[in-house]
Amino acid sequence: MQTTSDSSAQDPVPAWLKSLLEPLKPLFKEVLAVSFFLNLLAIAVPVFVLQVYDRVIFHAGLSTLQGLVIGILVAIGFDFVLRKARSRMLQAVALKIDVEISSGVVNKLLALPLRTLESRPGNYWHLLFRDADVIRNVFSGQTAVLATDLIFGGIFLIVIAIIAWPVFWVLLTVFALFVALAWHAGRFVESAADKEKQKVLTRDSLISEIILGRTTVKALALSERMKDEWERRQEDSIVEGINRGAQNDLYMYAGQSLTLIATVAMTTVGAIAILGQNLTMGGLIAANMLSNRLLSPMNQLVGTWRTYTAFKQSAQRLVHVFGEAEDLQESPIQMERPKGRITLDNVTFRYAREAAPALEQIKLDIPATGMTAIMGPNGGGKTTLAKVILGLYAPDDGKVFVDGADLAQFARKDLARWMGYVPQDCVLFAGTIRENIAYAKPEATDEEIIRAATAARAHTLIISMPKGYGTPVGEGGGQLPGGLRQRIAIARALLNDPPILVMDEPTSSLDRAGEEELRQSLMAMAKDKTIILVTHSPPMVHACQNVVIIERGRIKTAGPTQKTLEALGAARPRPVENAPAVRVVEGGAT
Repeated sequence: MQTTSDSSAQDPVPAWLKSLLEPLKPLFKEVLAVSFFLNLLAIAVPVFVLQVYDRVIFHAGLSTLQGLVIGILVAIGFDFVLRKARSRMLQAVALKIDVEISSGVVNKLLALPLRTLESRPGNYWHLLFRDADVIRNVFSGQTAVLATDLIFGGIFLIVIAIIAWPVFWVLLTVFALFVALAWHAGRFVESAADKEKQKVLTRDSLISEIILGRTTVKALALSERMKDEWERRQEDSIVEGINRGAQNDLYMYAGQSLTLIATVAMTTVGAIAILGQNLTMGGLIAANMLSNRLLSPMNQLVGTWRTYTAFKQSAQRLVHVFGEAEDLQESPIQMERPKGRITLDNVTFRYAREAAPALEQIKLDIPATGMTAIMGPNGGGKTTLAKVILGLYAPDDGKVFVDGADLAQFARKDLARWMGYVPQDCVLFAGTIRENIAYAKPEATDEEIIRAATAARAHTLIISMPKGYGTPVGEGGGQLPGGLRQRIAIARALLNDPPILVMDEPTSSLDRAGEEELRQSLMAMAKDKTIILVTHSPPMVHACQNVVIIERGRIKTAGPTQKTLEALGAARPRPVENAPAVRVVEGGAT
């Protein structure tokens, strides 16, 4: 999908939404038809009142009154049936829109490149689902009913002109004033609502950060600092909300006052017309009733303009997201399992167009099979390089090859079968240990799951637990120790038996014994796999045949491990001389 132009982004009903609503056109036509008859039936009661005052009371026509009562009861019955029918139609519209937009947002999120997902805060993506609710409500809720009532408002003007011409011009003038008031309210409320939305987003982003960094908040006692920041942002959002509410209330009260003025003006002019025998009493009362049916939707429009403003903002936000470029979904051709040679040809990568390169002119050739370590200072580009190798980041310049084939031509699902990945922050999903290992391959057999867990040195730990592979991991794996969580993530990466395995600090949560077990396992797997480790662990580095040193986004040196480390003067760390010794004392260790 191509990026949407600015002009289409400003379209209140963008192309993707029009295509979604296209199949619903027959249903919308039925809603309009029903609304038309409902508005016609709305004339019945005023006409009933007109006839009662002008014919029944004046001529004492009781038989006429009986016929009128029977007729109006039938009309009210039809009105009830039609309203129920319209409600069901709008419910069907709501269901269709909800399913299509919500599923479309989920599919789009899953198809977006990692760089795009990381470019915006998490609460932004949550907001898209609230945008879907806003759009659904506009096309299927009270706002949709209001829109249809406005469309058929001309019916009441015509009837008033027929039965009460002397007061028609008064109502026409008030109606024009209402249109001007609604247009003016829309401009100011939209601006105020946009400012409020920005403050709310800023406030909600802090909540996301607190939840994401809850361990840090607790460990460093940041509660008071976070509380103060929350109160400041909450205050800003409240202030903007009060400003928006004050403006909205101002226009709403102005609309209500204008409605009262219309009633007073019509009654005054009507009374003069009655005295001049140009209008009947029943005609004036019926005209006032019809004017309320005409002005009430206009008054609601002034009061609910924020809903239409929110719809416009939601539609524009969704059109930008749906216009974002996606990852390739289908490879043009299926290739056999690669041997695992990785080549980077003059690769440059930036996180943003105006930012400095995170990787610059990287030229690297990693042979098939064996272990390669990527080392360097923090922020030097190690993790970024790993993600470029995996195809998670597309380079701005240069190319990445697997066995001589350009990585860009393969869909993500094909790359995932060939490349296993263990990120630095191992996130598990709510469910059991077995479900987490089998996420990428739900049809995996028990033997395959046990084989992957054994290779990750997790099987023994898992079966020693009371529920074994059925143990719930909790949100993000929070109910498991960090070491086991990391081993499960490694098992998940190994389940498909990929020829290439990329691991970012795989031993960060493991003790020395666990690190040694993993090192032995990786050395065995490296006989027929290409294993790339982002690591600072000396045992893991010395288990690798090759090492790559990267600093400030550039390759400083690369080659056989021993020779490269010797050239850099790397040596094993020496113990600090004259350091105080740890000794056991009563009550604890010092």
